[in-house]
Amino acid sequence: MEGTSRSNRKTRVGMVVSNKMEKTIVVVVERRVLHPVYKKYVKSRSRYMAHDNSNSARVGDHVLIVETRPVSKNKCWRLKEIIRRAPVL
Repeated sequence: MEGTSRSNRKTRVGMVVSNKMEKTIVVVVERRVLHPVYKKYVKSRSRYMAHDNSNSARVGDHVLIVETRPVSKNKCWRLKEIIRRAPVL
């Protein structure tokens, strides 16, 4: 099959909250959902474990993760790019 593309993979933008594991980061993706009864927007968070091959992401970085094949039991996302670095204190 020629011309197969990988453009149908899901992507998420979130913030790194943990990088304590080897080649793994935990990314929190926050989204706003409309409450069906009260018609008020409520924040909803999801945590994703992503594969970071070069251990380059730090806590507080805004990153783009992309869906991939399962790397381990909990990892089926990988780091695509670091959008914004966290300020160094």
